Amino acid sequence: MQYRRAFTPGGTFFFTVVTEGRRPILASPEAVEVLRGAFRAVRRTRPFEIDAMVVLPDHLHCMWTLPPSDADFATRWRLIKTWFTKHCAPDLRTAPGPSRAARNEQALWQHRYWEHRLRDENDCARHIDYIHYNPVKHGWVAAAIDWPYSSFRRFVETGIYAADWGRNAVDFAGIGDE
Repeated sequence: MQYRRAFTPGGTFFFTVVTEGRRPILASPEAVEVLRGAFRAVRRTRPFEIDAMVVLPDHLHCMWTLPPSDADFATRWRLIKTWFTKHCAPDLRTAPGPSRAARNEQALWQHRYWEHRLRDENDCARHIDYIHYNPVKHGWVAAAIDWPYSSFRRFVETGIYAADWGRNAVDFAGIGDE
């Protein structure tokens, strides 16, 4: 199968990355800290801006803006997943299936991820809302402010959101589910 990616230098992209089999490998504060370490390590050598992000136990959503002359988000994701896999607690790793074992791969992350190039300010705003509302949508918290692994608080501090945003249902028609 051929996947077509929207490689746009300096583009802003929305991503959904899911753990293999939806295992809750990101459920502990320690695992989230290892993931943060992976992002920091990759951003040192391949910079990008994290515009918004949420980490849930079995998936994450984020929005990145790449440098003006760079469109290579695929390598960044490969490096982030690899760094996390090498540095996470050994008990998070399970025995890979035959196909992954043949390629010497671990089974922590789904091979693919969802990517969407954001088209305009409205598209960005809707995806940022989707990112921040995701813990409420999945029933983890009653309001976005209650989820600790999200950029939502940064948006509240800058006055973009009120602290009680997301206590009521938010409509995300047109934004794909993970």
